[in-house]
Amino acid sequence: MLVVPTRAEFRRVLEAERRAGRSIGLVPTMGALHAGHRSLLEAARRDCDVVALTIFVNPLQFAAGEDLSAYPRTLERDLELAAEVGTTVVFTPSDVEMYPMPTLTTVHVDGLTATMEGAARPTHFDGVTTVVTKLFNLAGACRAYFGEKDYQQLAVVTRMAADLDQPVTVVPCPILREADGLALSSRNVYLSAEDRAAAPVLHRALRDAADAVAGGERDARALIGLVSTRLGAEPRAALEYVAVVDASSLEPLTELLPGVAARVILTARFGSTRLLDNIGVVAP
Repeated sequence: MLVVPTRAEFRRVLEAERRAGRSIGLVPTMGALHAGHRSLLEAARRDCDVVALTIFVNPLQFAAGEDLSAYPRTLERDLELAAEVGTTVVFTPSDVEMYPMPTLTTVHVDGLTATMEGAARPTHFDGVTTVVTKLFNLAGACRAYFGEKDYQQLAVVTRMAADLDQPVTVVPCPILREADGLALSSRNVYLSAEDRAAAPVLHRALRDAADAVAGGERDARALIGLVSTRLGAEPRAALEYVAVVDASSLEPLTELLPGVAARVILTARFGSTRLLDNIGVVAP
């Protein structure tokens, strides 16, 4: 496994692989890898000849007062996991390497970023799309693997790649969960023991909504009420938002139409830790 710290070398390695006729699978991450990231790497390994992992805690997507300095950094362990999966190359740039000059150019995806995380963290998605565009430019033609846990991010990146004709196929990958239903996240390490025990209520609340849809419920307000009630019964959970949206456009729904994919998306705090989760639903 090759570990490269510079943009020029990362680009050179992947260009050489493509010239040799090999396909590229790109897995962009901020490190602190867990089994969810491992599943992305394994999907890339199954589909592609070359697996390219990037590890970079991107300062552009953190607003003032957010947890940039505290974000977990476990590079040695991350590289061990990457090697176990059979990763070909790992790009580990510094902040100065990724942003050698003040950033005057940013990438903005309109509409999809206006609600949910975009409303709660107004500068977040411009930071995400800017760094992902840089990574796509460096990697070149490839398949890029993103998890569905950050569903809004997945939708934003997918639309960005299509709108800008980037030579990248964005591949969605399912959410991985602990045995008790908690979605895997690098931020789970911040949870106290008590909050960790309470956090699976997020998945239970989403399951309530999915079961209601399967039973014939189509009113989005009723689904939001179900989720809010379940979370309201857990004193350690502070719900920030719950939304029922079209799975493609992320437009808020008032009613689920039969056969049309929708997503129930929520964010809640447990202590100082924000956790995101979602579930796909289709009205029968």
